[in-house]
This record gives sequence, structure tokens and C-alpha cells, in this order.
Amino acid sequence: MADTTSNSFWARNWKRMFAAPTVLALAATLASCGSKAGDSGSETAAAPPSCVNTSGDTIKLGFLNSLTGGMAISEKTVSNVLHMAADEINASGGILGKKIDYIQEDGATDWPTFAEKTEKLITKDCVAAVFGGWTSSSRKAVKPVVERLNGLFYYPVQYEGLESSKNIYYTGATTNQQIIPALDYLKSQGVKTLFLAGSDYVFPRTANAIIKLYAAKLGIQIVGEEYVPLDKDDWTTQVAKIVAAKPDYVFNTINGSSNVGFVKAYYDAGLKPETTPIISVSIAEEEAPAMGHPVTGNYASWNYFESLQTPNNPKFIESWKAYPGSSGVTSDPMEAAYISLYLYKAQVEAAGSFDVDAINKVSKEKKITFEAPEGLVTLNGNNHHISKAAHIGRINADNQFDIVWASPGPIEPDPYLEGYDWFPADVRVRLVKAAG
Repeated sequence: MADTTSNSFWARNWKRMFAAPTVLALAATLASCGSKAGDSGSETAAAPPSCVNTSGDTIKLGFLNSLTGGMAISEKTVSNVLHMAADEINASGGILGKKIDYIQEDGATDWPTFAEKTEKLITKDCVAAVFGGWTSSSRKAVKPVVERLNGLFYYPVQYEGLESSKNIYYTGATTNQQIIPALDYLKSQGVKTLFLAGSDYVFPRTANAIIKLYAAKLGIQIVGEEYVPLDKDDWTTQVAKIVAAKPDYVFNTINGSSNVGFVKAYYDAGLKPETTPIISVSIAEEEAPAMGHPVTGNYASWNYFESLQTPNNPKFIESWKAYPGSSGVTSDPMEAAYISLYLYKAQVEAAGSFDVDAINKVSKEKKITFEAPEGLVTLNGNNHHISKAAHIGRINADNQFDIVWASPGPIEPDPYLEGYDWFPADVRVRLVKAAG
């Protein structure tokens, strides 16, 4: 099910609000700004007492992923790797000596369902934390629930940034760790024109507003911008506009199975990576062979690739390939999900407690790290994101990625892009409000 409420909003308002030069004129009547980590502005009443039971030899955790619907193509693997991480942690003694007892729920690619299942997991199943989600719409459905109940949610996928919450930890990339490096790479390759293709919901709309601002700074012209709802696969009309615009690259912010329809329309229209390459931020090793057409020669921007040569990646790959129900390949979102459970373990053990407030406190006071498959990651306890290196990969004939560019080292998370002079404070406020 598509996020029809936000789709209709964007369809009515987005081009008017963010097409240059009116980017500075966003109406002040939009939804209220999301809270930063540590803020209490989104809380309207004291949270009810936690029902988490720490008296036994197990601790309950909730896994919430779309196992059905359009996002299942991506989220089933995230679910499975959470299971693997839990099994590994249990085999090594658990968390504070307690084995993980996980409860799996299906978000069903339906954002109200994500909210309902989160409330159930926290108030009925009494889980200590919830892990999962993929789309920003699913995260934004969960956010008010965990803030109201003072629960914890661990979100594993790259996203548009402009958010932080004391009740969410983000282990995927924020904008300055994926999208900005992708644009820097394109600039270094002499790219002068871009066409933006995205699913019609909050992540692509917000990401593309940021892309347009930074592209202008870099001297890259945006020659077109098209969206299709997340539950629709027909890109024929939109791809015809790409053909007419003749961009140097297509910047793809499409999610889920809608990518299959986009790729089909791309090749049916005679486009090819040799002349009009795609750079994606949601197609990884698992999605590439599922596109229905070879996508060799196109690109993706991620923080993790299976082809990375890091100390812990070989063991991670070996464990995943041997795990029951494995997709057989690793990818960035599932690696970020894997990080999330181990990060939680490190936080709980540093706090000596499963209490949410104690976890947040220790995360600010101590340096929490994890030797991840992508390399050492460090938690920023103030904004609840982690440091991550950026990589650009080119898809080869084996549907793996040959890394063509990498950042010099881990990039500190800056979800509000406060360190970038091309992103004015008033635009930041307005984009945060627009994202909800």
C-alpha cells in the first residue's frame, strides 16, 4: 500500500514549494518540525510505565519488517539478518547474560500497520526495543509511537536526514554520508546534467530537494524530475521524458519493486548505461539480479558493499551465506540492520541496563563503537547516528559492485546538514517541516 496521504500532499504542493527560485518560500503552515535527539517537544504527556521484564534469563526484542507487499523484495533480508545477529549474540552469551527472545511482526508495506505493530510490541509484548523499517514513511509512522511510549526504535536504512529523536537510533546513512558523496563523485566525473527519478513519498521528495540545492552549488543542471507512487510499476511516461531530456546521469531514489518497472521502461526506451547511466541509492546486491534485466554498468552509492575488503567482512559474508533462508548476498541495508542489534548490545552493556533513559545517557557519555563488516563505526550520542565511510560501486556482470570511489575515511553524521554553507538555516527549517 502506498503512502497515499503524503502522495496527495506532495502532488499538490511540492513543485510549487521547492522548484527554484521559490525554495525559500515554503509556507509556514506545514506540519510541525521533528524533534532533535534529547528534545521533548514531540511529547505531550509522560510515557506510561515500561512493562519490560528483566527478571528472567531472556529479554524480548521486536523485529518489524515488511514481509508482504511491495517492500518485501528488500525487507525480508533485513528481517533474516536480524534473526542471524540475534542467534549469534545468543550463542555468545546474550546481552547482560540474557538471551534474546525476538518477536517478528509484518509491517506489510503499510504505514499505519507499522505504527500499530510498534505499539503492540511495546505495550503488549513488552519488548525492550524494536528493530526494522525501510521507507521513511514507515519510520515516520513509528516515530510518534516510540516517543509517546518512551520506547526505542533502531532504523537500518539510508534516508533523507533532517531528523533525530531520543527514541530512534539510525544505523543507515544520512544525507551527508550517501547522497552528497554521490554528487561529489558525479561532479568529479564531469557530469553537467542530471534527471531525478523517485518514488512519490517523503524520502525521494526531500532527498531531491537537497540534491537540487547541492547540484546548483556544484554547477550541475537538473533537467527533469519525475515521481511514481511506491505501489506503481509503470514508468513508461516518465522514462520518455528522460529520453527527451538526454541527461548525463539519472539519479534514482526509487524504492522497492517499483524499481523493476523503472528498469524495464529504461531499457525498453533504448536507454543504456554507456550513454545514460543510473546512479541509485536503493538498489543493492540483492535487488540488482531481481530487476528483470541485466543492470551491468550502472552505479549505486552505499556505505557497504559485499566487495569491500575489510577485516570483518569475510566472516560476515560466510555466516550470512550459511544462514537458513539467506539470500546468498550481503548488502548495505541488511549490514546496517546487523549493526543495529550489535550497537544495541554495546549500549545496554555500557549502561548496565535495558532502561531507555540509561541507554541514552551512556550513549552521550561514553564512546560506543562496533567493528562492523563495513569497518569501525562510532555512535554519535547527540544525534543518534553513526559514522560511516561512503563508497560508489559500478554493477558488474555478476551483480556485484566494483568500487570506483571511496571517501578517505568515516564521515561524521550531519543529519541536519548544519556544516554545509549551501544549505541555509531557513531552508533547513522548511524542509524539516515539509517532511513531517
